[in-house]
This record gives sequence, C-alpha cells and structure tokens, in this order.
Amino acid sequence: MQVQIGCEFVYNAQVETHAVLQVEPQLEGGVRALDERWANVPQIAMSRYVDSFGNICRRTTMPAGRSVLHYDALLELPRVADPQCLDAPEVAPQALQNEALVFTLPSRFCPSQELANEAWRLFGSTPSGWTRVQTICDWVHNEITFGYDDTSPLVTAVDVFNRRAGVCRDFTHLAVTFCRALNIPARYVFGYLPDIDVPVAPEPMDFAAWMEVFLGGSWWTFDPRNNQARAGRVLIARGRDALDVAMVSTYGGPELVSMTVWADEAQP
Repeated sequence: MQVQIGCEFVYNAQVETHAVLQVEPQLEGGVRALDERWANVPQIAMSRYVDSFGNICRRTTMPAGRSVLHYDALLELPRVADPQCLDAPEVAPQALQNEALVFTLPSRFCPSQELANEAWRLFGSTPSGWTRVQTICDWVHNEITFGYDDTSPLVTAVDVFNRRAGVCRDFTHLAVTFCRALNIPARYVFGYLPDIDVPVAPEPMDFAAWMEVFLGGSWWTFDPRNNQARAGRVLIARGRDALDVAMVSTYGGPELVSMTVWADEAQP
C-alpha cells in the first residue's frame, strides 16, 4: 500500500537559531520512499547525519523571523499488522546482546529504579516473556487516561504513574520503565501512524509513540496507547526515551507557532 506522510513546523525566532530535526522515516521492513521532499520557507541549507541510534537527523539554522519547515513523503509499505510471537521468552541479562543492554538501564524520562518495587508488585507473578510485556501494556492502557492537558515535556514515567494521565509519549515511557525494572530491554520509538483498518481517531493527526521490546533474540513492537496490532506504522526514530528522539531540538527559544502532521493511506 501507499501512505502519504509528513509534517510542518512554523517558528518565529528573535535571532538566528540552530535546530536538529528527526521527522524522516527509516526505510526498513519493506518501507520504500517513492517521493520525498523538503519545502522550507525561506529556503535554508540543511545537512543530514545519522545519530548513534541509527536515526536520520537534519541540521539547519533558521534565520530571525518566520520560518516554515515542511517535509512530505510518499511511501510504499506492506499492508500487514505488527508481527507477534506469543511464545517469545525473556532473555536473561547475562545472555543479552551488547546493544540491548543499554535499554535495560534507567534514563531521563524512564527512571526504572524508582518504579522497580511497583513493577515487581504488579507484574512479578505474571508469566514471563510475551505474556508479561502484554500484561504491562494492558495495565498502562487501562489505567492511564489519554489527555493533552495532562502532560508537559518534563513529565517522567513516575509522574504518569502517579497522575494516571498523559499522551502516547507518556503511555510509552511508563511501559518502557516497567519493562526495564523487570530486566526486559525496551526502547522508545516514535513515528507516523495512519488510521488504517481502525476507526478514524477524533483527535487531529499527531506523531505517535510506541515501544520495541527485546524478547527471544528479536525486537518486537508493542503499543500501550492503542494496545492493538496496527498496519501502516512508519518508524522515524528509536532511543532510550523521548529525549533521544525529539522531532525538533532548537538551540535557543524560538516560538513554535504551529505544528501539523499528516499520515494517510494514498491511492496508488
């Protein structure tokens, strides 16, 4: 199938301001770019690099005044839902691959050491492996209320656990934190998620956050916010938490006037 994805950020800057953007999809798992382009106003130079997590990043410097950063792409990808492996086992810490170890550790928004007792109380007696991770997702999905007014960029998983409210970013941070507290490697992921084979969400389209969990020697997709396998998922970036994969990081204080995101199935 074909999916049209993209985003637009409008900024007002008092002075020239450097920025790093992560909005371009990772071309993996059968995802192919048929067309993609930047259309920035004014036209400003951009450079591309790949960060330590393998994410595509763009650097640019916005001039003083109004800037529009506009990215759009037409992708082709398989029309399949997230794969599952219900008997995938947990991997003991001593047997983990080196690159998975970092995703067992606490991070800025996922302080797993602070919720370790709660994680073991809630999920310690649950059968290990896929069932335990799915039980974590079920708990987060059922216990946390979705709401844009109940969060901020500084909210941690501990805050979400105490407040019982947040957005998909917060759902993911809490589930990642519980997994890590139980020595299960989990990484934060965000990307585009069109409404394919599901009811259209009432909220305006936004970036989506989910997680990847290491079980049975592979990374698997889990989505505590939606809590169901979905087709059309387009991954942008992976990291320890949202701090590693900010859509836009600005080195200064420009005013964000508006942000628009789109992700829709397109007719070939």
